Amino acid sequence: MSRAPAQPGATRARLGPRVEYEFERLTISRDLSRNVVTRLLIDRAEHGGWELDRLRRLPDGTRKVVLRRKIIRQRATLLF
Repeated sequence: MSRAPAQPGATRARLGPRVEYEFERLTISRDLSRNVVTRLLIDRAEHGGWELDRLRRLPDGTRKVVLRRKIIRQRATLLF
């Protein structure tokens, strides 16, 4: 399977109290089949913890994809 020519760019956003997400934007070429794109997104979800936030298909056939994953912050524990 070939890799998608993607332009990742991860950003962070706070959407509420104590809930933070990291976003990654991808641009996927129109030359890739639907099955290849599906496999790519499934791999990212299974191995990177990403979930699909938005997928937009442009008139020229390219796909703009926004993935997100929750940022889990560890709280410091008090030692006595």
